[in-house]
Amino acid sequence: MKFNHKTTILFDLDGTLIDSVPDLSLAVNEMLTLLKREIFSEDTIRYWVGNGAQTLVKRALLGKREVEDQSMDEAFFKEAHAIFLKAYAKNLCKATQPYPHVTQTLKALKSKGYRLAIITNKPVQFVEPILLGLELHDLFESSLGGDSLEHKKPDPMPLLHMCELMDVDTEACVMVGDSKNDILAANACGMESIGVTYGYNYGEDLGIYKPSILINDFGELLKYL
Repeated sequence: MKFNHKTTILFDLDGTLIDSVPDLSLAVNEMLTLLKREIFSEDTIRYWVGNGAQTLVKRALLGKREVEDQSMDEAFFKEAHAIFLKAYAKNLCKATQPYPHVTQTLKALKSKGYRLAIITNKPVQFVEPILLGLELHDLFESSLGGDSLEHKKPDPMPLLHMCELMDVDTEACVMVGDSKNDILAANACGMESIGVTYGYNYGEDLGIYKPSILINDFGELLKYL
């Protein structure tokens, strides 16, 4: 399959372009230490990443991934969340790195004339500093974080909003991401999508959400675009 008539590529960030788990783990455990809670291994925290900072903090405080039906003292959660954000701000690019072939592939796509943008569920305040730290900032035209709009992925709102910002139709775009949130958001607005299999999808088969294609290595994008 070859994508035709695409002008714009929208990328998820964590788990797609970068492996940020090492630095997120540092921040999570700093938060838990300050709150006198049990800390966790990087491997455990890796299984909690991918749905935004608030969900990550809740998972860390409860010590488990499934938190949707769990109640929590709101004041305590807000305190923990603020501690986490402050801790993470100090650790954005200490160990975070692009996945293999990301930098050169993005540069190749840019040189082909594609317009590139980021749509992540990560708080927007961290996006630009990370891109700067990894020397990727010049490649992207625009970015949205999980708190940029009223809704985040898997809601289609961020994808539709980015299309408006960049003055492109959904048919001219493709969404690239590692989780069901990316694919479901694309499906919901009729946008084609590419799922990457190496990210933070908790071992779930991304294929069940019907991305247009699945790739195992970021460099494979050049086969299709």
